[in-house]
Amino acid sequence: MSDTLSHEVMLTDIARDRVKALFQAQGLAADVRLRIEVKLGGCAGFQYDLFPDEELAETDLVRDFEGLEVVVDQKSANYLVGATIDFEDTIMKQGLTIDNPNATGSCACGSSFN
Repeated sequence: MSDTLSHEVMLTDIARDRVKALFQAQGLAADVRLRIEVKLGGCAGFQYDLFPDEELAETDLVRDFEGLEVVVDQKSANYLVGATIDFEDTIMKQGLTIDNPNATGSCACGSSFN
């Protein structure tokens, strides 16, 4: 994949390990990737969508994190420069979180931003 363009989204080690374990537990193919997209919607204007994806478009931006590829389309990449995907495991919440320095605000649930 040396000809593939990269993006500036970071993935913490704990998030990588949790996603890899989840994909394996779901019996997904070894070449499945974590895709992150930014879409219009949510109560703050934009929302994140993270999901396993086996497809790779020619214009997708890919970054490998020790065996887990994170894929971002070029349009979403503009909203995600410097963003970090992490995993939170507390009594109140368990799952992936996104710390996005480009977001000027977010909703109370944390799944959408502006």
